[in-house]
Amino acid sequence: MRLAFLLLMVASTAVLAADDWGPAQFLVGHWTGEGTGQPGNGSGAFSFAADLAGHVLVRKSFADYPAADGKPAFRHDDLMIVYRDESSHGSQAIYFDSEAHVIRYTVSPAGRGVVFLSDGAANQVRYRMTYTPAGQDSLKSSLRSRLRARSSPPTSRPEPTATEPGKPKSF
Repeated sequence: MRLAFLLLMVASTAVLAADDWGPAQFLVGHWTGEGTGQPGNGSGAFSFAADLAGHVLVRKSFADYPAADGKPAFRHDDLMIVYRDESSHGSQAIYFDSEAHVIRYTVSPAGRGVVFLSDGAANQVRYRMTYTPAGQDSLKSSLRSRLRARSSPPTSRPEPTATEPGKPKSF
């Protein structure tokens, strides 16, 4: 009887843990917005949704960019899957996009937000995506890149914000 109760408690805990993404939980939802930067204004949306019985978070994102400086309009789509690594129990992610990039990330808490830091060899570009809550229904995000060599200065995009539908949003 005690063993059955203990097994039930362990199973219940595992189900609850599958839906708890800790510092990344605030990302779950549908986010839309507009941003500015080089080469110009863009618009898009993204979502983070639990999938596979809460064992992964799936981010789907798109951004539409207008024609600018003689370049045609274009659309960027990407997919990222966040999961818990079996050996480290830490969060990891793998990213795919419409430009054929595949990037692996380690996911860590950072203040009130979360940081996705790309893996890679010393001669590869590293990416750092940061998401931070910015009020009840909005968030800020930033994307920085740099070569792993210290001689390369980081590049960054403007810090956009995003909000959930029904409220003014931008990212």
